[in-house]
Amino acid sequence: MKKIILSAIVLGLIATSCKKYIDINTNPNSLTIANPSLVLPLAIVNTASLVSSMNNYGSQTVGYAANAGGYGGFGSSWTYNYDQSTGEGYWGSGYYIGENFQYIINSTQGSDENAYYNATAKIMKAFLFQMLVDEFNNIPYFDALKGDTALKTHYDDASVIYPSLAALLDTAISEIDNAQAPIPLSSGTDPLFGGNMASWKQFANTLKLRLIIRASAAVQFSNTNFSADGFLTDDAIVNPGYKLATGQVNPSWGTWVADFTGSRQGNAWIPATYVFGYYDGTKLSDAWRGSVIYNDFPNTPINQLGVLPPNNTLTSPSSGGAWYSGGGSGTSWGNAVGVMKGPNMGEPLILLAESDFLRAEADVRGILNGNAETDFNNGIVASFTYLYKLPSNSVDPSLDPEADAQAYMAANSDSYLVNFSLATTTAQKIEAIITQKYIALNFINGEEAWSEYRRTGYPVSSSTVLNNPYHSFASVQSQATRPDHLPTRLPYPSSEASTNASNVPKDISVYTSTIFWAK
Repeated sequence: MKKIILSAIVLGLIATSCKKYIDINTNPNSLTIANPSLVLPLAIVNTASLVSSMNNYGSQTVGYAANAGGYGGFGSSWTYNYDQSTGEGYWGSGYYIGENFQYIINSTQGSDENAYYNATAKIMKAFLFQMLVDEFNNIPYFDALKGDTALKTHYDDASVIYPSLAALLDTAISEIDNAQAPIPLSSGTDPLFGGNMASWKQFANTLKLRLIIRASAAVQFSNTNFSADGFLTDDAIVNPGYKLATGQVNPSWGTWVADFTGSRQGNAWIPATYVFGYYDGTKLSDAWRGSVIYNDFPNTPINQLGVLPPNNTLTSPSSGGAWYSGGGSGTSWGNAVGVMKGPNMGEPLILLAESDFLRAEADVRGILNGNAETDFNNGIVASFTYLYKLPSNSVDPSLDPEADAQAYMAANSDSYLVNFSLATTTAQKIEAIITQKYIALNFINGEEAWSEYRRTGYPVSSSTVLNNPYHSFASVQSQATRPDHLPTRLPYPSSEASTNASNVPKDISVYTSTIFWAK
């Protein structure tokens, strides 16, 4: 891992695409020393771009997206025969961004006036490293982020990193609570919460809950309590001022709908049949969310990953793509509800719906003392609410998420996947929670849904792949040897093999080597 040079330019680094991953180490005129107020927003915005990129990979792996007809060259996206280049961008970008957060931590440690910068950098570092562990398992952590002195860093056990991240979050919350006359954050220095430190603490609690739930079956956490601040009460969304301009379009919009000139992007992908079944009545009925997520629902073109012509000749809609339900054309696309809302939409890090479903699972497992059914139902309402929001982050006044969520629950009242009172066993309760989380994260955070599938096996993907698109999301061209015909992880990148070969774990298989918390 090479030494990061800190840049004071934020908006010029916002743009990303599905073909070129972000790299914040590309500015030859950058500063070697920078004010934390300049570094923090840069690092947060680049984290959001990384989440967007990882959503692309996760959505293609977990049954949210499939190839359109008439396209080829999908390679390992079909076969899962990942080579060392597959995760190179995620690894490199993750550590580069981590250097920025570590710079803030190092340069503000012990400074009362910069306590908020120090604490928020620690929270974001924990968020970032959880993503890296969830894809690579054992990684450099304790001696990483030290620039040129850490080119050959040893790999730490992922089961040790996870509890350390939880402890880092506890430390950050304490620092916020005990700060003495700190410099406040603002919308200019904090594109996530605009300086609302209560929200930062709720974000930290929610992230810690995610860590504990994901790994508690495999490791011990020294502190499983949470601060009195509670958990997220709204979606955690990054927006530094995305707009329809060069390099400033929301990264997901620029990948899947259009660039700043209005030119269509993402034509090679359409929705997967598997996830579509949770909307079109095959598995569940949900025309409410289906109609705001998908173009021309329920007539949206769909496919199973890997199916080629003549069995698949369906193409992505030319008007804004399959995941844009709004109107207009070219540069007038936008101001819509759904997943792809507009070029000025924010980029979610953690949805309120995910927070609610985490709480529901924690209630079931005895980690929290809440009412699982209440938190479960709140998660469904929160999912409707996010999808009904415009790019401004306000709910479209013509829509009623609460009423439509209740209608959805009534329409599917005979399924324990929606009617939680019908889930009579722990297994059914967890399946219902994870399935609803899967629906809520659809094409928003595919990497997180992929991690939850690997942890729990939900939603169930059948071992019968061929001619079973509604019940298996595996590619029909899969080379994976597991019963579900899916991969288990990403391989370590070639950059590590060339610079840190003595420390990189050997004999890693993307078909049999699992993340420490996985089933």
